Amino acid sequence: MRLLWLAATLFSTPACQGREPEPATEAAVPAPALTGSTLIGEYSPATLAGRAPGVPLVGSLVRHSLKVYRLTYRTRTPEGAEITASGAVLVPQTMEPLSVISYQHGTIAPSSETQAPSYYASGTDVWSVVSILASTGYVVSAPDYIGYGASKNLPHPYEHAASLASASADMLRATREFCQQQKVALNQKNFLLGYSEGGYATMALHKLLEEKYADALPVTASAPGAGAYHKSAFARHILQATQPLNFLSSYVWVLRTYDRLYSLKRPFSFYFQEPYATRLQANPFAAVPSQQSQLFAPSFRQAVLNNNDAPLAAALAANDLYDWKPQAPLALFHGTADDYVPYFNSQDAYEAMQNRGATQVELRPIQGGNHFSSAAAYTLGAYAFISRF
Repeated sequence: MRLLWLAATLFSTPACQGREPEPATEAAVPAPALTGSTLIGEYSPATLAGRAPGVPLVGSLVRHSLKVYRLTYRTRTPEGAEITASGAVLVPQTMEPLSVISYQHGTIAPSSETQAPSYYASGTDVWSVVSILASTGYVVSAPDYIGYGASKNLPHPYEHAASLASASADMLRATREFCQQQKVALNQKNFLLGYSEGGYATMALHKLLEEKYADALPVTASAPGAGAYHKSAFARHILQATQPLNFLSSYVWVLRTYDRLYSLKRPFSFYFQEPYATRLQANPFAAVPSQQSQLFAPSFRQAVLNNNDAPLAAALAANDLYDWKPQAPLALFHGTADDYVPYFNSQDAYEAMQNRGATQVELRPIQGGNHFSSAAAYTLGAYAFISRF
């Protein structure tokens, strides 16, 4: 499908001979996103079928061979600088007009940078279950995000809604441009999938596409899984927890990202007790305890719980994604016993969206599932959901 550009230029007509025309007024026209492509490989149905032994029945879905490419494209950092980013695009080998899935990956530690989609590394979700889903008849657009692949020299803006959304949207634009170049027949359907940080990115992308690209990149349906959509409530949950929390190193990353992007400019000792403040200053990914009371500075903890930290509260609120009204169908998948991203994130989103009048939002609890055991059920459930459209 040819990408539909949102362009309109208004010209005034001179009222009489010799009068200079008024300056033209132009609507914002997004520049082409795609800058390059490289074939990674072509994979037969037999090869693909054996790639997801941990997800029962998925291998039986395989229909087509795949060509996998690494794309580079233009996007912008949270600060507004234009950069080159990358991602993978998976193209089924068929003459049928294809829908597109934008797949947003979960958390990748900086030390595991080669797990990003554009490396197409063995054992990753894009290499395994996502490739199998693509082979059923979907082109898959899989952004690396800023901070991985072609942009690995930059810090990843972890759990930052706006840049996760824009990097994913620009990769989706680049994917459609690439398919037009390669004469891959596409229809107008765009599906959005992702789990964990990918679920959060999927929600952010859905919101951005409906706000900015409603005509050019319409959302057909989305199925985010286990995302931390209610950042403000999640912060309070963490800072009043008495049980061990195994994800606190990830939350350190969230705080550092927001401190940087929202110019809070606070020392590590503002957030963290010793000896962890010093250790994290030296290595932001150093090990931390699982008890929040041992990690966070009491003054910081009380300021958040008493709602006295206005700058941080504003940063968290800027990244809340639970309270808006989606137009396209949306299914929220979440394990009810999620021990990393609590279930209330999806419950709160479902209730807030219903209160705003959304009529096509579904809550899909995965009963008894934790953050990791729910992933397989999410994959099958999300595929079944988008197959309806």
